[in-house]
Amino acid sequence: METLNPRVRLGWLAGVLVAAALVGGLLVGVRRFVVAFSLPLVVAGILVVAVLGIVYVVLKYRAWRFEIRDDDLYLEHGVFTRVTTVVPFVRVQHVDTQRGPVERLLGLGSVVIYTAGSRGADVTIPGLTPERASELQGRLRNLAVESEYEDAV
Repeated sequence: METLNPRVRLGWLAGVLVAAALVGGLLVGVRRFVVAFSLPLVVAGILVVAVLGIVYVVLKYRAWRFEIRDDDLYLEHGVFTRVTTVVPFVRVQHVDTQRGPVERLLGLGSVVIYTAGSRGADVTIPGLTPERASELQGRLRNLAVESEYEDAV
């Protein structure tokens, strides 16, 4: 099974650092306006959020796997709740690539697969190089076209 590009961890880590900064701001506000407690408790709160976030990012990266099989795309991910997704090619409506600002900064992109008949209607594979994302988009598109006249069940 294929894994994500290791640089995706940096993007996820940026989210963790933003969360830690928000927790720090909240604790400073509580300390100033609600209840006075020592500054080391604020620092400890920020560190706890940062360390737990880093551990979560490592576990999330280790859990992400995907594979193109004969008739479907198979994905595994999730830290606390393990999610296994199977997307039959016959259900694929269209396939997009996306590159947000953080992904562009890291030289990464994502592939989004839109499917028929599902509640979420899309599956995203993050943390791919732009070349791999384009190649995967083309391959999935071709496999979907090839399976167009097959039975969806």
